[in-house]
Amino acid sequence: MFIFSTPFKIKNIMNLLFIFIIGSALAACGGDSENSNSTATHSSDNSPVADFNNELLEGFDPSVYIPQGLEVDHSDRVRISVEVEGFNQGGEAILIGYVGENRYRAAEAPIDEQGRFVFENDEPFREGVYVVALPNNQGFQLVLVEGQMDISLKTTNRRLIENMEVLNNNLENELHFAIAQYERKNRAQIDSVNRIINNLEEDSEEYKEQENTRLKLAAQRRAVINSLEHYYPESLYASFKIAGQNPEVRRDLVQEDGSPDSRKQAYHFRNEFWDSVDFSDERLMNTPVIINMTRRYMDELVPQNADSITKYASLLVDQTLDHPIYFQFFANWITNNFDAKNTTIMDPQAVFVHMIQNYFTYDRAFWSDSANIYGLQQRAKEMEQSLVGLPAPDVKANGPDGNPYSIYEIDADYIIVYMYNPTCEHCMKETPLLVEWYREWKPKGAEVFAIVLDTDRKEWTDYIRKNNMDWINVFDPTNRAIYGKYYVDITPEIYVINPDRKIIGKNLKTFQIETIINRDKERRGAS
Repeated sequence: MFIFSTPFKIKNIMNLLFIFIIGSALAACGGDSENSNSTATHSSDNSPVADFNNELLEGFDPSVYIPQGLEVDHSDRVRISVEVEGFNQGGEAILIGYVGENRYRAAEAPIDEQGRFVFENDEPFREGVYVVALPNNQGFQLVLVEGQMDISLKTTNRRLIENMEVLNNNLENELHFAIAQYERKNRAQIDSVNRIINNLEEDSEEYKEQENTRLKLAAQRRAVINSLEHYYPESLYASFKIAGQNPEVRRDLVQEDGSPDSRKQAYHFRNEFWDSVDFSDERLMNTPVIINMTRRYMDELVPQNADSITKYASLLVDQTLDHPIYFQFFANWITNNFDAKNTTIMDPQAVFVHMIQNYFTYDRAFWSDSANIYGLQQRAKEMEQSLVGLPAPDVKANGPDGNPYSIYEIDADYIIVYMYNPTCEHCMKETPLLVEWYREWKPKGAEVFAIVLDTDRKEWTDYIRKNNMDWINVFDPTNRAIYGKYYVDITPEIYVINPDRKIIGKNLKTFQIETIINRDKERRGAS
């Protein structure tokens, strides 16, 4: 069902760029869907084709595909009338709206036996992009803005976009469906070229000719979309459509052998990803483009490690400090989605600490009360002492024999700090695995410093004996020994400390420890 699709998820940034370079981004991103992200250039001139004067667009006039001189009959009436010829199964049509990452049912209407239905409302709908969903898994998007919520549409079952007519003067939707119909044709042409290319030798002349045709078609589409801003600069549809375009891949960035420098191309692509979004247009928050771009940027384009995530999160959020709706959305989304429970990256606490300390402050987090901000700041403070790359805090607590034991007194190259609870179900599974790992790795220079949490002495000692935990075990019933040192959200928690006594791994499973240690050894030049 196309109306609910999300952008094609490509995990490998090099594959992503290759697809864009060869001009098949349309196939990857959903064709004429409004949250499509096809390659684009960005005009800095008043001319609609200022940046499109290359050989790919020689003789091409994008204005041919953009309705000219559209006029709008402004109306206070809130009425969306639709007729779908050939749709005779009845049922209910639903009008679905967007707010940030959420969708909601804005209205519903019964469909009569002629395929006609009407959405009406006492108050204007929120300005934004909506989906009209039919009961047979068909649907289409439309655009609603102030003064243009009286819409009359007519189309044909199974060819909703191709045969759509706007029967009254409604600028936003006349633009929308004209461009959607053009994109369908453009996409069909590119698909046809792709089928030919798939059967050709890559170095053949015919292959090069067909690839050039494909690049021309993609460039033409870019020119049409970006020309919308010239002809209809106040249009929500133009703002929405342009926002979703990808930055142009820097084809001039090549390596010494003339092949594309994919790493540099990826860097510029990522840094320019948001350039086409007008953050002064709050209406875009009520469209799918912002959430789809956010997911793609943070989950696919940004390398999935804490350092990169915090860097690029700030590059994005800092652009919106003067745009409260976007600032609130990005700050909350990034913080929530890189919570330890929602991500598999090594050190999600580093992202949390960065976001809280920089954006959830008393002067910036206008949407939150002081008590909540204080709680978040305190939690970030507890986390910040045990982030990957920082010196490992020492812990000194008593063992089962009553004697004190300290991390800093351990004479081993690598130390595993293991925090657990005897009644924790996951701990019951992980502890035997760590015991087995320890027997293999103790002769190789590793030691385990196990800290038990939230228990009593008998339960602790019984657990040690039952699981044959022959490493260093400590317990501090007051928790003073570990407070503010090693943050643990959910047990079990595993940290890895290297010979420099720095934290090199956390949030791990036992099977991942060996990889972390070997990676550190390689970095240090050890065997």
